[in-house]
Amino acid sequence: MLKILFNPFLFFFTTTLVAQTFQQRYTDVGKIGLMISNVGTIGRPNVQNNTSGPPSMEYPINSGVEHLFESGLWIGARVNGQTLVSTAAIDNPSGYSTGGAGYEFTASGGITEKSKLSSSNVYSSNAISHQDFITNFTDKNVIVPGTTIPIQEHTNPLGAQVHLETYTWNYSFADYFVICNYTITNTSSNKWDSVWLGNWSDLVVRNVNVTQETGTAFYNKGGGGFSPNYSALYAYEVLGDDILFTQSYGALQFLGIKWRGKYFHPNNDSLFSKNGLPSPKVNGNFWDYRSATSQFPYPGDDPSRYYKMANGLDFTSSIVNNELKVASNKTQLLSAGPLVSMLPGESITYVCAFVCAKQIGGPIDNASSRKELEEHLSWAKRTYLGEDLNENGALDAGEDLNANNLLDNYILPEPPATPKVKVVTHDGSIDLYWNAAAEASIDPISKKKDFEGYRVYRTNTGDDKKGNLFENLKLLQQWDSIGNKIGFNNGFDNISLSQPMQFEGDSVLYYYHYKLENMLNGWQYMIVVTSFDKGDEALGIPSLESSFTEDAKQIFTGTDINPFDKSDEKEVGVYPNPYSINAAWDGSSSRTRKMYFTNLPAKAEITIYTAAGDVVVNLLHDTGSGAVGNDIGWYKNFSTVKNVVFPGGEHAWDLLSQNKTGITQGLYLFTVKDFQTGEMRRGTFAIVK
Repeated sequence: MLKILFNPFLFFFTTTLVAQTFQQRYTDVGKIGLMISNVGTIGRPNVQNNTSGPPSMEYPINSGVEHLFESGLWIGARVNGQTLVSTAAIDNPSGYSTGGAGYEFTASGGITEKSKLSSSNVYSSNAISHQDFITNFTDKNVIVPGTTIPIQEHTNPLGAQVHLETYTWNYSFADYFVICNYTITNTSSNKWDSVWLGNWSDLVVRNVNVTQETGTAFYNKGGGGFSPNYSALYAYEVLGDDILFTQSYGALQFLGIKWRGKYFHPNNDSLFSKNGLPSPKVNGNFWDYRSATSQFPYPGDDPSRYYKMANGLDFTSSIVNNELKVASNKTQLLSAGPLVSMLPGESITYVCAFVCAKQIGGPIDNASSRKELEEHLSWAKRTYLGEDLNENGALDAGEDLNANNLLDNYILPEPPATPKVKVVTHDGSIDLYWNAAAEASIDPISKKKDFEGYRVYRTNTGDDKKGNLFENLKLLQQWDSIGNKIGFNNGFDNISLSQPMQFEGDSVLYYYHYKLENMLNGWQYMIVVTSFDKGDEALGIPSLESSFTEDAKQIFTGTDINPFDKSDEKEVGVYPNPYSINAAWDGSSSRTRKMYFTNLPAKAEITIYTAAGDVVVNLLHDTGSGAVGNDIGWYKNFSTVKNVVFPGGEHAWDLLSQNKTGITQGLYLFTVKDFQTGEMRRGTFAIVK
């Protein structure tokens, strides 16, 4: 079926929908960009049509590799003899719409954010993760609040109030998942019996920056599977015009339910069976999109939806698994239950995770290709369980890692602090400086200062055009402590400064320096400096590395600022010159080209003329304001990280005229006027095919 992705409500983070405010926020602190809303939907369905907008479920962020059309919470129960299911999202060709069938939750407020990162402007001592989003929504309304718009096919709500908190981290071992912690309260006067909880999802794995396929062809290339060991459904791309640029898994994982003081999970079945309670089950379902006649039919009403929640597919069947490996357009449902009942006023917490990982070895699905996915699912599970090492929901001897006499979830070992990096660019070289805060870090679990060393990573020239800089980072250098069995034992003498450096306007003291030489001007490099620790073998904690995303830099080398004066002999340059369409770093469109002017003063005007003397374009260069040509299309497509470092004496141009039309081949003249000295420089360049 064709999914029509135009949805005017999804073009903005916040849009007024009559009396209800629809709000969206997306995670950006780690490598996964996941969109959530205040009406219970997850994902941005319009991402295929509006690829320059925010992500839906992108991993790595800024790569164009998306994993989700839309997802939403489902709550199913039997109430006074009726079977009811309230849904935050269902199969719908355009995604969320106000009052639309299947979108049965309405907002109870906006989305707030807090962070446990002390450097964040939303720092909070009671934050759970590096980026918490908090919102509330309810299914109790049958009419959109403040309007006369009925919510289609929603006449008998359960009366559920939902408080959602999402948690995201930037640690290198936990930056690929988002945990969704739902607190669900029965606000009705009726008891809910045989309660099932879950998430419907339409996991679709495609590279939206590469694929030319639209409509049905965009969605019918997926395969899927179920991981019983980690209670997770997953999807991947079987075939497609972008498959060489994708090779990724998107997964939805059940982590647990807290119900009447008990941890509800199949791994804790003995607690429930010995008390005469139903065994916890996790069910997985796939069905053909909006098809009621296929082998896996679409559930079109509450009784059939409840049946799907309570009865999963048999994933031990070769027939089922072989069918899931065939490219098709299937949606998914992951559900857990049954809870015997939820009384009026009773609350439970239901927790799931959205997890991404690369396919190992190419676009296939087998035990080897899922190795990284299972590692990531394992870390999501470990993060949720926290101190509950044996998964029984009780605080046992040796589990109180933070000594507060409580069983805490979301307790992670911590790597050393991410180094704070200062970059100074030059003509063909880069100076990196970083601080020493990592060496004072104490792991909250081992209670030790376990710092071991530093690593520097760098991409190669041209990696930006692959659309995934983080995945192309390569280890350049490592320095670590001497006198142990870890690492190179090469010490820090080669990078330690005799005295710490401090830069104007920067309060950080920098203790280390490393110089990268033989860099190519005009090309983009991502550079990351990390710290890592020794780990703790006795506690089963491997060596952990700090965040790759927190202080990643995208760097361009080039000439320094060159003030014009009468005695100055430096000429303004242009490269490449001649410019041959297309230059090696250019994108595929006429809007993603660039060339550079060099040896510029801090503030200047660049005027480009045809050979006949007609003005083509005026460019304003201002190093102080960051106006160095970084607003052109090339950077919007290939350089989207916040921490971009440009050389002060260069200015990029997209070879477009003042009215943004392309220019023809030929000889061009230019002048550069230094605003501070009034001096002028002149030059020429050529455009050839």
